[in-house]
Amino acid sequence: MLRVAEAVHVSDTGRHRKLNEDRWFVRAPLFAVADGMGGAPAGEVASQIAVDVLEQGLPDGPAPAEERLAALVVEANTRIHDRSRVDADRAGMGTTMTTAWLGEEELSIAHVGDSRLYCLRDGRLERLTRDHSLVEDLMREGRITPEEAEEHPQRSIVTRALGAEAHVLADHFTWRAKDADVYLICSDGLTDMVKPERAVGEIVAGADSLLEAGRALVEAANAAGGRDNITVVLFRVEEIAMSSPSVAEETMVGGGLTAADVRAALAERAAAPGSHGQSAGRSADPRGDDTVSRRVPLPAGTSPPGKDRSRAGSVVRTLAFFAVFGLPVLLAAFIAIQSVYFVGTNDEGFVTLYRGLPYDLPAGADLYTPNFVSGVATKQLAASTQKTIAAHKLRSREDGEDLVRQIELGRLRGEGGRP
Repeated sequence: MLRVAEAVHVSDTGRHRKLNEDRWFVRAPLFAVADGMGGAPAGEVASQIAVDVLEQGLPDGPAPAEERLAALVVEANTRIHDRSRVDADRAGMGTTMTTAWLGEEELSIAHVGDSRLYCLRDGRLERLTRDHSLVEDLMREGRITPEEAEEHPQRSIVTRALGAEAHVLADHFTWRAKDADVYLICSDGLTDMVKPERAVGEIVAGADSLLEAGRALVEAANAAGGRDNITVVLFRVEEIAMSSPSVAEETMVGGGLTAADVRAALAERAAAPGSHGQSAGRSADPRGDDTVSRRVPLPAGTSPPGKDRSRAGSVVRTLAFFAVFGLPVLLAAFIAIQSVYFVGTNDEGFVTLYRGLPYDLPAGADLYTPNFVSGVATKQLAASTQKTIAAHKLRSREDGEDLVRQIELGRLRGEGGRP
C-alpha cells in the first residue's frame, strides 16, 4: 500500500507580475495547482474558488476515484462560471486546474488547462498530463514541431479552462504509482521558463529534499526571466506494509507492559480526585457535539492560550505532576509513546494519525505528536465512524495507517466504522 511520505509547495510572483494569481492545495492524499487567468483580481478569485472546492475532500461514492476527482473539477467550473455571470468585475475570469489523489496503489488525476503533472521515477521525468493549449493542438496535428512550440508566439493561449463556459470536459485517468515516485504539479510559469523538460527532472533529482527542489525550480524560473507566477507542488510516495487490524491493543510497549495497561493506569490516575488530566482534544464543539477530537499539539516553542508561559510555572506544574502520578506510570507512558498510535481529529477538522498516548499532561506537555494528516474532514463521516475516531483507541502504526487509508477510500463511511 502506498502513502504520501513528504509533500511541499513553493510559489512566487515572478519578476514581471505584481500579484500571484496561482493557488495550490496540499493536503495528503489530495494535491492541486490552479493558475488564474483574466487579470487581477479576477484570476486570483477564480483560482481560489477552484481550490476551495477541494476543501470537502474526495467525495464518497461507487464511481472510480478519477471520476469523483473530475467531478470536483467540474464543480469548480460551475462555481467560477456562476460567479463571473453575477459579478461584472469578474466577467471572463478563469483558471487552470490540475489535481492528483493518491490511493492504495494508484494516482488518480483530473486536469483542465496547461498546468502540468510530472512523475520522476528512477531519475527520469515523465509528463503525465496533456496541455489544453493552441500549440499543443498544433503540435499533436503535426503542424509544428516541439521545438517550434516552445517559441511559438501564441503558446500562452489555452483552449480549455475552468469558468470560460457553463460546461467543461475534464481529462481524467489513473496512473500506477510506485514506491519512491516523486510527483510535481506546476503552473506554466515554471515550464515556460525552464527548458528542456529534462532540466526540471535534473533539478528535482539532484536536490537533497523536496523543499530544496521546489526552491531550486522557482529560482531557475526566475533566473530565466520569471515572466509569470511560478508555483510548484511536490510530493513523494512510499510503500508501507499492510497489517492485521486486530493487533493494536496487544502491542507490547516494553517490560511486559501492554498499551492497554498504560491507558488503564493513566485513566485511573486521571479520574482520581484533584487530577486535571484530560483526553487529547476532547473539547466541546459549539454545536453541541463533544465527541469529535479537535486539538492538536502546538508547534515547538509555542504555548496554548491561557497557559502560563513562564519557565518557573512549568517547573512547578511538572513537579506537582510527578508527585501525583508517580515515576512508574510516567516511565510506562514514555515507553508507550514510542510504540503506539491513535487516530483523532486535528484543529482543522481533518482525520489525523498521532503517535503516542491521547492525553495532555498538567505540566503543559502532550503525550502525542501528529504523524500523518489525511485529506478527509471528520464531520463528513458517518456518526459511527466519527465515534471510532473519537475513541482514540491505541493501535500499532500499521493498523493506524490502515484505518486512515480505509477512511480516505470511503470504505468506512456508513459502514459502522472499525470495531
